[in-house]
Amino acid sequence: MEGGVAKPDKTEFTECWRTMWKKPYILRLALSAGLGGLLFGYDTGVISGALLYIRDDSNFKTVDRHTWLQETIVSMAVAGAIVGAGFGGLLNDKYGRKKSILLADILFFIGALIMAGSIAPWMIILGRIFVGFGVGMASMTSPLYISEASPAKIRGALVSTNGLLITGGQFLAYLINLAFTNAPGTWRWMLGVAAVPAILQFFLMLSLPESPRWLYRQGNVKEARAILEKIYPANEVDDEMKALQTSVEAEKAEEGCIGDNLISKLKNIWRNNVSRRGLYAGVTVQVAQQFVGINTVMYYSPTIIQFAGFASKQTALALSLITSGLNAIGSIVSMAFVDRVGRRRLMIISMLGIISCLVVLAALFYEASEHAPMVTTSESIHFGRNATCTMFLQANEPSNWNCMTCLKPNSQCAFCANGKYRAGACLADTDVVKGMCGGERRTWYTKGCPSKYGMFTVFLLGLYIISYSPGMGTVPWIVNSEIYPLRYRGIGGGIAAVSNWVSNLIVSETFLTLTETLGAAGTFLLFSGFSTIGLIAIYFVVPETKGMQFEEVEKMLEKGFRPKLCCSSKTDDDDDTK
Repeated sequence: MEGGVAKPDKTEFTECWRTMWKKPYILRLALSAGLGGLLFGYDTGVISGALLYIRDDSNFKTVDRHTWLQETIVSMAVAGAIVGAGFGGLLNDKYGRKKSILLADILFFIGALIMAGSIAPWMIILGRIFVGFGVGMASMTSPLYISEASPAKIRGALVSTNGLLITGGQFLAYLINLAFTNAPGTWRWMLGVAAVPAILQFFLMLSLPESPRWLYRQGNVKEARAILEKIYPANEVDDEMKALQTSVEAEKAEEGCIGDNLISKLKNIWRNNVSRRGLYAGVTVQVAQQFVGINTVMYYSPTIIQFAGFASKQTALALSLITSGLNAIGSIVSMAFVDRVGRRRLMIISMLGIISCLVVLAALFYEASEHAPMVTTSESIHFGRNATCTMFLQANEPSNWNCMTCLKPNSQCAFCANGKYRAGACLADTDVVKGMCGGERRTWYTKGCPSKYGMFTVFLLGLYIISYSPGMGTVPWIVNSEIYPLRYRGIGGGIAAVSNWVSNLIVSETFLTLTETLGAAGTFLLFSGFSTIGLIAIYFVVPETKGMQFEEVEKMLEKGFRPKLCCSSKTDDDDDTK
């Protein structure tokens, strides 16, 4: 039961299937708890498609008119997750992993129902906050339960399935979004479906035991042993009980050394050279993971597809499946290569790919903007002066207008295309005028313009995900499980996780505002700049931990870390102050 979160090697998955075939109870434990990861992925991914239809709902027009409201609806789940993760740690220790998962399910269920029945934007925001509480708790409790209720030799493989279920949940969200595009209520069904797996997990968890490790810490030794007897062969139970006893006693002793309250723990982790250097590395990779802009793609993928020139919501959702599917595949690729290539090298390769893709994406969006179809007075007045965009009629030089000028922020205008790349009309963005445009079999654009570069943009988004997922998508969490001394692993990992969620909140809360201020090209170029800073920070701050025991990592950090000219790393015997 010791050694932290194990990482699977190439033979561990074979052993995993063999063990679960002999003891299906283990699979039941892992999948039941893993539904928390599925809910995590679904609730963070579903809003990207639902937002398209919320904006079009006649009762929610304020959402379409106010970018900050769209950003708030998306990011409140992240804000709730920060709180949920913080309180989740306390609830895990006091009431156990099982009750924490059950509470997360209740929060998921309540949030889904509130969102599905919303009559105003504030209700959607409230539902997103409840869902966020559940996401925050599930993000730490589900893998913890799986880790503590799994045989040590296959623990890494089973814990890795939780990450796969998160990306699988995001992929499922896009499928559900696509399935309900023509259903009455569209976005209400998309958001409400999350209640189903929450109910399923709630009742599955009722029939499962508490984590044996938590039970042992509470003094329920017999109950802990009874659970281990269901997980391990009879001849291994005594050894596991001894290992569990040793581990819990060592853990309690370490807790006594660093203090029993948050303030003393923070003081001690900062004063200790080893833990402070570990914290530099752990926080660096978590912040860099978010500031490459990944969750702009996960949360706003259909909107980005519309920026690229695809007006149809169904098309935008279908193409978004590519990004979420590649993200799930990338998680599997990471499992295969992280122990061969190394953590540091894989992140550096990943960042180089990310930066390249972001720069090319910025160039494509710039070219699309520069070569957008023109707007002409004859086309616009064709639908009547009352249907024409007021700002266009009042413009000093309307002959210089193109589609992008028409769709500039707060213009309340839309572009009615007359053919794919020919000049079109700049019209008032109302349902009546939209119907007039559609009545002539023209295409209505509100977020992006017809572009010859549309498919290239989708291709680059796919390359961006391929670059991100196997490296920066998974490795930061592995680094944070290895970089801290045992006695600081809980508090260090917690600080790094909070930095990840806070960075996530900043990015998701500002993306649409940035696109309005800088344009899509400027926004992706900005993220490429952040990614470059992240790459430099990783190169100079983050050591390689592949194949190292925790004690070896601690000695390396005690001496100080200096990078070589290549991607590998070394320690500097003479640098004790770095």
